[in-house]
Amino acid sequence: MSESLPISLYLVPTPIGNLKDITLRALEILQSVDVILAEDTRTTGMLLKHLEISNSLQSYHIFNEHKAVEKLVERMRRGEVFALVSDAGTPAISDPGFLLVREVIAAGLAVQSLPGPTAFVPALVNSGLPNDRFVFEGFLPHKKGRKTRIDSLVDEPRTMVFYESPHRLIKTLEQLAEAFGADRQACVSRELTKIHEENVRGTLEELIAYYETNPLKGEIVLTVAGKPERKESREEKQEKRSKKYRD
Repeated sequence: MSESLPISLYLVPTPIGNLKDITLRALEILQSVDVILAEDTRTTGMLLKHLEISNSLQSYHIFNEHKAVEKLVERMRRGEVFALVSDAGTPAISDPGFLLVREVIAAGLAVQSLPGPTAFVPALVNSGLPNDRFVFEGFLPHKKGRKTRIDSLVDEPRTMVFYESPHRLIKTLEQLAEAFGADRQACVSRELTKIHEENVRGTLEELIAYYETNPLKGEIVLTVAGKPERKESREEKQEKRSKKYRD
């Protein structure tokens, strides 16, 4: 379907730490829409105050999104224009947003996502691990299904990116080391774009040892190398050539 309709919903990324990481276009949209939908109106309210933007705020989060979607779509049908923001980063990336986007599109209305801050991209690039192909896993399940999810990634050849909380980081590193091998390379990135930004690189075993004596806080992105490709031995290559000749 052609996107010739006026935009009803804008997805607006907000800074993940450094408040200068807001685009001119994001400022323009936040100033011009009828309503800003915010994951936490207090957090977004402080950002808007810093940006000197005065606009209508409405709460939209994981606990009310199912109830709110139908009414929001109806208001968009009547011509209201909304911007959706999360507490930090790009809406719908491990935050509420997917359900609203899906229903707005299903209603034949137009959605537009602005480019901007998201934590996993700088963490991936900073890690020094291959980033031509990667898989974003977001948060692992806290309990049920956690081991199953990790086991499903044992043979994953692409670099893997996870979000994690400080109090679960060591447990996650230990579980990944058990599944992938303690010598698998990884990088822990925290407080991205902030004054105390830190990227710690090493094997899973080295990272476990480091964080056992260096408690941490803040938002964390964990980047883990994929399973290395197994190189054929000289004997295996010779056997292949011999087999090809015999065939």
